[in-house]
Amino acid sequence: MKSMLWFALLAAQEAPVSPAVSPALPSPPATSSTVIAPVQPTPPPVNVQRDPIFDRCLQSLRSSATAQGVGAADFDRYTADLAPDMSVLDLLDAQPEFTTPLWDYLSGLVDEQRVSDGREQLLLHRDLLTRVSAQSGVDAETIVAVWGVESDYGRVFGKRPLRQSLATLSCFGRRQAYFRGEFLSLLQLLGAGDLRAEGLTGSWAGAFGHTQFMPSTYARVAVDQDGDGRRDLVASIPDALASTARYLQLAGWRTGQDWGHEVRLPAGFDASLAGRTKRRPLSDWLARGVVRADGVPLLPSDAAASVLLPTGVEGPAFLVYRNYDAIYAYNAAESYALAIALLADRLRGGAGLITAWPTDDPGLSREQRKHLQTLLLARGHAIGAADGMIGNQTRRAIQSEQIQLGLLPADGRAGQKILLALERAGPPVLPPNASP
Repeated sequence: MKSMLWFALLAAQEAPVSPAVSPALPSPPATSSTVIAPVQPTPPPVNVQRDPIFDRCLQSLRSSATAQGVGAADFDRYTADLAPDMSVLDLLDAQPEFTTPLWDYLSGLVDEQRVSDGREQLLLHRDLLTRVSAQSGVDAETIVAVWGVESDYGRVFGKRPLRQSLATLSCFGRRQAYFRGEFLSLLQLLGAGDLRAEGLTGSWAGAFGHTQFMPSTYARVAVDQDGDGRRDLVASIPDALASTARYLQLAGWRTGQDWGHEVRLPAGFDASLAGRTKRRPLSDWLARGVVRADGVPLLPSDAAASVLLPTGVEGPAFLVYRNYDAIYAYNAAESYALAIALLADRLRGGAGLITAWPTDDPGLSREQRKHLQTLLLARGHAIGAADGMIGNQTRRAIQSEQIQLGLLPADGRAGQKILLALERAGPPVLPPNASP
């Protein structure tokens, strides 16, 4: 199941539009059982000009849908207003123009604002999370960390009309068989009454809701926590958080165990031993001189553990257990799993990493990114709003300023060096005869 983050990285290629962020944070619910819907962008009107290839494809899907329990009338109703959105094919095949170092990825996801907001959500939904944790065995902090990373606690759902995107990907481009399965799963959810079709948006590839489930995962895993007869991961926070916990439970979560720890490695550690799938008994790692970075003793055991070196032996090292694998299953990327794990630690009151990332140009928090974008706008770069989302327009503007200021490499990266350089440079100096 791909997360909103993976989709957002590709969506950033959609110049000049930045990844979707809802325009305002919804008012906080009064209790943890309150059902709210985030502020959703109004989808652009669809000009339903019939496309014969698309229409034939939909007709071919009609029999498959009815065979899977979608009524013929429902299928016709949910597809009658659809026209293909060919822009999703560009995203399907997009290759990132710029690379994102791990420390940049994490600095925007595990920043003070997300930690503070997450702690507020833990208090606000304390009773709900207590019940969900008792049912699933997954701790509240991990559940909320997934919510925070996937949708910024319900702020970021994605702006693409979900039925249109999945129908298009079912009929054009690569992986049509996969997306047809997702489209039919979505139609089943709509037909069952779990979701309402009106205004249903998500990522370009079909992930949606508070914790960005794909439709097939939704159909398989989602639960009706609030007891209203619908499994609604869009408008019901209880359903969304309980479903997220169930996903982790089914992925092998072990109650009461840690995901892992930051560790210190002995001198001369053999880096070839590192890797998530290279498991050894914990006692073996301890015998090799691996210790927790915070000095807390680790007791020898036969528990399977792996050492991770995501940026090499010079950067932070981690000893991870089975619960890390469960997080990894949510979205198969080490960077993603580390974001969830490290945010969960901060929500528990942890102070963050002890070992610095191997760079002399640390990443920026979201507030710092907004400030950087404000400076770029003041210097005349047409990058859109200062929203903290670093897309290609912002990166090209940074690259231009790096070249002008003599900062090498001119890689378009949003780091501390370019932020400090622009702060020191001040506003641009206009030519003598230029208009202000």
